[in-house]
Amino acid sequence: MNITGIITAIIIGAIIGGLGRLLLPGRQPIGVLLTVVVGIVAAIIGTALAQQVGVSTTKGIDWIELVFQIGLAMIGVVLVARYQGWRAHRRRSPR
Repeated sequence: MNITGIITAIIIGAIIGGLGRLLLPGRQPIGVLLTVVVGIVAAIIGTALAQQVGVSTTKGIDWIELVFQIGLAMIGVVLVARYQGWRAHRRRSPR
């Protein structure tokens, strides 16, 4: 992967992660960097999942693939937010 591909993955990941986080109700206790990482992972897994399901690549925007990616980003943000909340609660509670 060249530098252009890496920058593109970061930008697309930020957009996908941001959309996934935006569509969730309430506040999520995760930072921007973690949102971008979740978005990048969701974009990669969403693309692979869409290809496995048989969504063909088009010249324009692949809307079904985008739905997969955003849905996975939402799931990822929820999982990371719950993990962050669990860690914070664990640090505060006495043992």
